[in-house]
Amino acid sequence: MAAEPPRPRRPSGTGRVLRTLLKIAGAGIVLALTVGLVAGWRSFGKRATGARRARMEGSGEWQGDHFVNPQPLINDARAMLSGLFRSSPFTRPQAPVPVATGGGARFSTPPPTGLRVTWFGHSSTLVEIDGHRVLTDPVWSERASPIPGVGPRAWYAPPLALADLPPIDVVVISHDHYDHLDRRTIIALDEASRRHGWNTRFVVPLGIGAHLAYWGVPDARIVELDWWQQTRAGDLEIVCTPARHASGRMVVDNDAKLWGGWALLGPHHRVYYSGDTGLFPALRDIGTRLGPFDLTMIESGQYGSGWPDWHLGPEQAVVAHGLVRGKVMLPVHWGKFVLAYHGWTEPIERVLAAGERAGATILSPKPGESVEPEAAPARERWWPALPWKTAAEDPIVSTQIGGDAK
Repeated sequence: MAAEPPRPRRPSGTGRVLRTLLKIAGAGIVLALTVGLVAGWRSFGKRATGARRARMEGSGEWQGDHFVNPQPLINDARAMLSGLFRSSPFTRPQAPVPVATGGGARFSTPPPTGLRVTWFGHSSTLVEIDGHRVLTDPVWSERASPIPGVGPRAWYAPPLALADLPPIDVVVISHDHYDHLDRRTIIALDEASRRHGWNTRFVVPLGIGAHLAYWGVPDARIVELDWWQQTRAGDLEIVCTPARHASGRMVVDNDAKLWGGWALLGPHHRVYYSGDTGLFPALRDIGTRLGPFDLTMIESGQYGSGWPDWHLGPEQAVVAHGLVRGKVMLPVHWGKFVLAYHGWTEPIERVLAAGERAGATILSPKPGESVEPEAAPARERWWPALPWKTAAEDPIVSTQIGGDAK
């Protein structure tokens, strides 16, 4: 008589619990990935259509199916590859970055001079100018990326919680790269505006309104401008200024939206924010037509000799400050993310060195610190002393700039 086959053993109570937990964990992972992919997909934004697209096609910067720079961006592939192998060992901090973490109570008292700026790291600032509050390129997310957990990670938590921001009159966006236009932050600001009745307006270059509207910002609160066009918030004039850069949130939409800088012109003060830009001749035109500026906020980091037209670099940032007729300069676009090969403290060191040679007044606040350009405190070297390359060792020289941009 054949032996009866062994019966399968039922899992023990512990085994059943473990199997159930694994199933739950697996389902949770799938759910998290699904949520992340959906959020990431929405973060890519939206193409412009209809009347918005028609306005873009009417711009002098529009050619064919995209925007262009008067001076095209030139890359040096050999220098880009070389930079990869010569990356600084100090691209990110090895110790916590000192930040000023005071709450929002300070904003309840207007700045005595009428002009105050709070730098939150990279290009996110709050400008208080003649009774108006303007946020520039606000990014409060942990990463500059469409997908949670992926992409350049901030070195510190936001110095000021979004909930602690004072009423915001205007949010200006320079372009739609992820380190400047963050979906989660925009949604949070729009919700705060509705909840508190702020009536915040989002002022952006042509086409970027398509992203904001897709994310739920009412069209009535979106203002899209071409270069040299202006809008007003009370007695504050806001002008979109030319810049030499690019746009795009995925490979297939490169330069489908315009990029720019911003001039904030109040009754008593003027502020210039460069956005991302290489050196270009129209900087002098900005200074002639809209300056002089009491404060310039000029991108000074995340540069490389392989892409000298995309970003100014420290020395050319100081040159740009002079071209637009700036009085006091705040270097931005540094101190928060790794987006280039240079040491993380190198931008501020080189800006200070170039500023000293040019006789320029340079601000260097901690992330989260509020300063008044007309009553700036003594400079504090809050960053560590690390090795960095000088302008002679790693020059950043934009192409096609001509004599008017020097």
